[in-house]
Amino acid sequence: NPWAGTRCAGSRVSREDIMSVTTMRREDKFRKWRRSASAQRTLVSFVFLTIPLILLGLFTYYPLAKMVEYSFYNMGYLGGKTYVGLTNYIQIIRNEGLTDYWAAFRNSFYYMGGAVIQLILALFFATALSFRTKGASIFKGFIFFPYLLCGIAVGFVFKYFFKEGMVLDTLCSVLHINTSWVDLPETLGVEGWLMNTKINNICLVFTSVWRYLGQNMVLFIGAIMSVDPNLYEAAEIDGANQLHKFVHIIMPSIKTIIMLNLILSITGSLCAFEPPYVITGGGAGTDTYFTLMNKLAHQGASSKVGKAAAMAVILLSIIFVVTILQKVIFKIAFRDDNDSGIVRNKEKYDKQIAKKQEKLRAKYRVETADNADQSTKGGDIQ
Repeated sequence: NPWAGTRCAGSRVSREDIMSVTTMRREDKFRKWRRSASAQRTLVSFVFLTIPLILLGLFTYYPLAKMVEYSFYNMGYLGGKTYVGLTNYIQIIRNEGLTDYWAAFRNSFYYMGGAVIQLILALFFATALSFRTKGASIFKGFIFFPYLLCGIAVGFVFKYFFKEGMVLDTLCSVLHINTSWVDLPETLGVEGWLMNTKINNICLVFTSVWRYLGQNMVLFIGAIMSVDPNLYEAAEIDGANQLHKFVHIIMPSIKTIIMLNLILSITGSLCAFEPPYVITGGGAGTDTYFTLMNKLAHQGASSKVGKAAAMAVILLSIIFVVTILQKVIFKIAFRDDNDSGIVRNKEKYDKQIAKKQEKLRAKYRVETADNADQSTKGGDIQ
């Protein structure tokens, strides 16, 4: 026994006594650590991270996993389910059955085009309103206000805006614009401008652009305001005009926000739901991929939840692919050898400013010397 020869206060100490002393010391250290500031920060961080992760997993990733599972079944909300493998995906990709899946997906391209126009307008207004402009705050408020409105409310507003004999027809009559080409038979299920299949999707895209323009503009304004003002001053000294400032200073400086806005706008256009659902109910060829998915999943006793889940998985895959392509394209478009183009531009402009200032100082010294010589000569003459 290695502990047989150990003595403490004239008595033999057992292994259990030493273990208990060691345990007490560890507990004391743990209590001290628990009361320390670093332990409090660690515990608080752990709690604040754990709760969101649990909620994210419970309400996002678990439903996502169940959606992928349901996509392999022929099922509805009521009744049993039958495993069909990849049949749902094959039917959607081949466009089999009575439902025209890809026609609804093609309507999303209208919203993609509207998203591009929306970003261009937002960038234009953001650039114009980021500098000294009379009434800039009023214009910002007017442009951003539609984003604060509920999407359902916006849908009902424009439903009656485009309705026959309502606001748009009244404006056209006041401005003496001929709208007879818009009239079509009433068998399409919706009224007025929304009956014409050539322009109804464009009308719906207009409502989306009107609503989300302010959001993109505010994001762009925040990014433009963070650009170093010295870059503008250096560009002015170098003789750059407003277009040069926009192309060579603003665009490279806010490319991250442009990328973010583009991703949000494109993914949002693929998931367009409120305008066609509220204004037309998906009639007259205005169904989008999302509204068609909603119809399949909620058509009563004949609901096709499995097929709707397969459509959702395909849409998610398309969004992933589009996002990756956007990042690759932007990386090529804004590529820089050391990813420090702005820093190098700033250094370049700083050097140019220093050169300009040195020339001005030299010119000032020469003029000062000439004036001194002239004053000296004038004094000698007198």
